[in-house]
Amino acid sequence: MLPILLGVFLIWYSLSKISLTGLLQHFKEANYWYILLGVIFGLLSHLSRAYRWLFMLEPMGYKVKLGNSIMAVFAAYLINYTIPRAGEVARATILTNYENVPFQKGFGTIVAERVADFIVMLFIIALTLVIQFEFIFNFFLQKFNLIKILTALLIVVIIAITAIVMIKKSQSKIAVKIKDFIKGLIEGALSIFKMKKKWAFIFHTLFIWIMYVLMFYVTTFAIKDLGNVSFGAVLVGFILATFSIAATNGGIGSYPEAIVIAFTLFALPEDPSRAFGWIMWTSQTVLIFVLGGLSLLYLPFFNRNK
Repeated sequence: MLPILLGVFLIWYSLSKISLTGLLQHFKEANYWYILLGVIFGLLSHLSRAYRWLFMLEPMGYKVKLGNSIMAVFAAYLINYTIPRAGEVARATILTNYENVPFQKGFGTIVAERVADFIVMLFIIALTLVIQFEFIFNFFLQKFNLIKILTALLIVVIIAITAIVMIKKSQSKIAVKIKDFIKGLIEGALSIFKMKKKWAFIFHTLFIWIMYVLMFYVTTFAIKDLGNVSFGAVLVGFILATFSIAATNGGIGSYPEAIVIAFTLFALPEDPSRAFGWIMWTSQTVLIFVLGGLSLLYLPFFNRNK
């Protein structure tokens, strides 16, 4: 309920910062060829995710139809707009119903997938920090006291090390669960390298995220008032926008505002940045609603012989 309320508030906040007429004007003047290209890149990333999933299911002895995998992925994205993370449960359930894959095994592969995606996301963040190190360093230097930042970082490191040592030595139920969780994440990540088609899995993982970044990047060209957006601004915007999706259902309200925060750091105009955020979110949401809805409707017919 809280993510929905936050999303509603952010929609109100976002639309209070730009006139509806001005926003619609940006939509009207946008170059829809670039938007279409961004949608195509997004579509390719989703299809690649569905195909990658087969590499994880095959070693367990399950020959899942690609059609079911694709529709499960799109249905999951759509369901995530209602209840955050419920899509992952639905995705595993679809395979249980139509491919006889035990729920815990299907869900386990999704968790392992997320570990791989998280590693790539960390790499993108690290790359951004390297490319924009001077900008980020100067920004924090101007906005915050350097001594306080270093002190805070030192405190965080000390607390983290202390917590790790305490958890490692503790035998309490909570500590055991945390250790089991971390162990499971590590095993899930390492299991990728034990796959028969591990290089294909790694290729598709990189391909998915390259498509995500390209999807974001090419759509910036649709808004002429943005001018030439630097690749550094694109990376920062992409990272904040990605995290915003976890804040509200499907990034409702939070996605455009995350982009405004990122782009204005690079002195890009606020109104075109906000318009870009809404155009970006709307185009990808329409894709998910159309293909997710069709997937939910067509799944029973596709599997009518079951």
